[in-house]
Amino acid sequence: MSKRIDYSKASPEGYKAFGGVHMALQNSVLPKALIDLVYLRVSQINGCAYCIDLHSRDLLKQGMTVDKLVLVPVWQEAPALFTPGEQAALAWAESVTRVAQTGVPQADYDAVTGQFNDKEVAELTYAIGLMNAYNRLGVAFRMVPSAAKG
Repeated sequence: MSKRIDYSKASPEGYKAFGGVHMALQNSVLPKALIDLVYLRVSQINGCAYCIDLHSRDLLKQGMTVDKLVLVPVWQEAPALFTPGEQAALAWAESVTRVAQTGVPQADYDAVTGQFNDKEVAELTYAIGLMNAYNRLGVAFRMVPSAAKG
């Protein structure tokens, strides 16, 4: 797989706008590790190798164990590894990412609002939306993961 274009150079204004949302999330009330966990799960669903590589590395640097990292795609089968907040965030990330299939039902909303306040749910949803957009850029323009570079 080879990279198509460098979208950050082709359209720096758009890149800067996405960066603004990213920076806002860096200052979020949510823990960075939780945001990165959501970024990883969204990227796994969307099949963005570049983002999966990036966010896996970020989580490992923050101290996530390999045991937990490899079970993120099947987190529901390993509930002892994930806090109730992480489980709610992962479920919300899956529902919102698969919006065409799920319609984001009330039960999913009720579950996430049972763990997070309004500000946190909004920021979590911004993170999910941002990563979905970045995944589409990464896949469309064939961003090469660090692990795959020669």
